[in-house]
Amino acid sequence: MAHPTDLPTDLPALVAGDRVALLVPGSHAYVEGVWRLLTAGIFPIPLDPRLTASERTRILSGLSPSLVVTTAAELAALLDSLPEPGLPLGRPMHCTSGTTGVPKGVFSGLLSPADATALWAEEQSLWGFTSSDVNLVLSPLYHSAPLRFGLGTLLAGGRLVIPGPFDPAAVTAAIASERPTTMFCVPTHLQRLFAHWDEVGVPDLSSFRLVAHAGAPCPVEVKRRLIELFPPGSTWEFYGSTEGQFTACRSEEWLTRPGTVGRARPGRSMSVDPDGTLWCSVPPFASFTYSGAPEKTAAAWRDLPDGGRAFSVGDLGRIDAEGYVHLDGRREDLVISGGVNVYPTEVEQVLGECPGVVEVAVFGVPDAEWGQRVCAAVVGTATEAELDAYARANLAPPKRPKSWSFVDALPRTLTGKVLRRELGT
Repeated sequence: MAHPTDLPTDLPALVAGDRVALLVPGSHAYVEGVWRLLTAGIFPIPLDPRLTASERTRILSGLSPSLVVTTAAELAALLDSLPEPGLPLGRPMHCTSGTTGVPKGVFSGLLSPADATALWAEEQSLWGFTSSDVNLVLSPLYHSAPLRFGLGTLLAGGRLVIPGPFDPAAVTAAIASERPTTMFCVPTHLQRLFAHWDEVGVPDLSSFRLVAHAGAPCPVEVKRRLIELFPPGSTWEFYGSTEGQFTACRSEEWLTRPGTVGRARPGRSMSVDPDGTLWCSVPPFASFTYSGAPEKTAAAWRDLPDGGRAFSVGDLGRIDAEGYVHLDGRREDLVISGGVNVYPTEVEQVLGECPGVVEVAVFGVPDAEWGQRVCAAVVGTATEAELDAYARANLAPPKRPKSWSFVDALPRTLTGKVLRRELGT
């Protein structure tokens, strides 16, 4: 790989297998650039344009981009140098969130035309993208899910609506004027939209055929309101990661199995180890490596008796007799108190039903006697006495928070994941 180069005058001669870091705000040109790069077998590395210079250096040092694009003018010049959009020959090289160190680049490699066709046909088959779709983009396009929904829409001949940085009023106006048919969101988007609609009224949502949410656990009341407001059968949850996709679940299924994130997507299967670690077997076109980290790649994959392969990102959960997956959390979030494993997600789901609780996050802090102590941060009007009584009535002793804190909002990443580490400091 060449050293990172700045545009706009003399573009380096990019070839299949090269990498291009994109540090510009999301736009129609951004998605087209990703599409054209992948058509040429060149791998975009979508990154947050707000990264500091030191963060950019730290992340890109292990990813070897041939080019770094940081302005709209540079992006325009790049577009002029690329072929017309066609079949994407791989996936963008997204980076993991890096909560435990330097983010890792997830690399699919250059796919054969047959595998590339299968990769994108899988998305089209699950979500039903067509030429009549209008995809409303709420999340930053450097994240994998919104970019995947956007590319899937364009590949089917549909169009995108990109209102800009998330603003409930702008999104509401776009719903009224553009009549979108699909939308990917995280629960925080829904909470902010519902609060805005409580003030100004709910817009006409009848144009939606698909509203998919992921990225973080959805509070029960938010989920129920989502189902109530949007057209019947239109709302979904899916479970996935930067590395790959695992399950999908219609909200109607969730109603009969509260807390589930669904069953394995078509062409995949889920399994669980005795310690609760979840594994997903995937087709060959969904394989990946961690760029420059063979030891991490090896730890993520294992061979199966049937000759296939499965990967894990360390999530913990359960699979019921009908194949529905229930998440217990990430291994890094696990709280071990007095030798007992406490899964924050499980406790949060219970406490989320307590009257007066809007949101809750459970985390562990060091404890000289117990190893870790279970704690909870709460958004809402419930008092400590009310929370303590509810926990005693609904949770076994090891799972009950030993201390409570009250906050106006939970600290989150832009994708909606709670930053538990910040709560425990």
